[in-house]
Amino acid sequence: MPSTFEAAPPVIRPATPGTGGGRILVVDDTEANRDLLARRLRREGHVVDAVESGPRALERVRGEPFDLVLLDIMMPEMSGYDVLAALKGDPALRHIPVIMITAIDEIESVVRCIELGAEDHLPKPFNPTLLRARIGASLAKKRLHDREQVHARSLERELEIGRNIQSSFLPERLPLVAGWEISVCFRPARQVAGDFYDAFALPGSDRVVVAVADVCGKGIGAAVFMAAFRTLMHALAEHSTLPVDDADALARLVRFVNDYVAITHERANMFTTLFVATLDPRDGALSYVNAGHDPPIVRRADGRIERLAPTGPAVGMLPGLDFRVDRVTLGAGDVLLAVTDGVVDARGAHGESFTESRLLAHLTPAAVAGPGGAATLVAGIEADVIAHVGDAEQFDDVTMLALRRESFASLGGAGR
Repeated sequence: MPSTFEAAPPVIRPATPGTGGGRILVVDDTEANRDLLARRLRREGHVVDAVESGPRALERVRGEPFDLVLLDIMMPEMSGYDVLAALKGDPALRHIPVIMITAIDEIESVVRCIELGAEDHLPKPFNPTLLRARIGASLAKKRLHDREQVHARSLERELEIGRNIQSSFLPERLPLVAGWEISVCFRPARQVAGDFYDAFALPGSDRVVVAVADVCGKGIGAAVFMAAFRTLMHALAEHSTLPVDDADALARLVRFVNDYVAITHERANMFTTLFVATLDPRDGALSYVNAGHDPPIVRRADGRIERLAPTGPAVGMLPGLDFRVDRVTLGAGDVLLAVTDGVVDARGAHGESFTESRLLAHLTPAAVAGPGGAATLVAGIEADVIAHVGDAEQFDDVTMLALRRESFASLGGAGR
């Protein structure tokens, strides 16, 4: 199309290199327009490339980085509208700002360009001062976006490091206990989680400790306290001088963790719901503290369902809280299932919860009978939760621990 630029451009103050120049692609099918605009932009301190068609422009931006595209609308083969639509439809290119330059000054053209995602619109013949201002504003927005992306990548890397560190707090392997099965599921809603589980054999004893917990809140803060809660509890349980046959030692352990967190980290106002139990694999005796946690489920071999109600408040809320130890015995074929609220509260596409009734529906004889029943149960619930959430964002961490008695275990069957 014929040139509509002014024949005698006014003097433009050159920009000092490094004080705002960007790499700009000029797209216009008229050579005179390209050359004139390129010269003016270079005087401003920008690096300028120019191409004559829409397909060539798309080829360049897909292969090289640009900070801004100045795009003519009326071009043969591929109009500026089509080029703009292609740019904004490509996730890798949509962040590049586009200023439309055209001889058309109708409002419909402006509206269409803005609707397609153009950063701005300038008519020809253009005003150099206005052009300079709008290019400056567009480049400033692009640089802000670039800085945000660098920051986001840095944050993502830090979160990935945090996720790897946090995963190291969880057991590398579950204890092998003759006549018993232990299976777990751990699906964080974000890179790091506030849930945790644990399972380990007590040194010098045939007893096994299992735990599931849910720290209040989400994200990094909850993850930091998850590490603190879990590490403190695990270390005290493994290295405590309290008699391992004293079930009340479990209550004293939880009280110690509660007081330490409530006093030392009072200003953080962090707490956790916790189910922690010691299992004697010889007779199936399970001593437990349920500190404000969703009542774990005991599914008896005959199909009866029992719930292990709280025996104390959440851990870390206030110093001096009391935690009671209760006991239950797991017989052959019985299953204990402890979950965090991220299971029953998992939200589908329309905000509907997974619900407890849907969870209980998995506790069928077919799901838990026979070798591998604990793993089959956990895997089935996990798959159902994933299907329920679908394309929706996972709302909360999902953690499960299943403990199933296969048969009467022999003495000394616990191992690491």
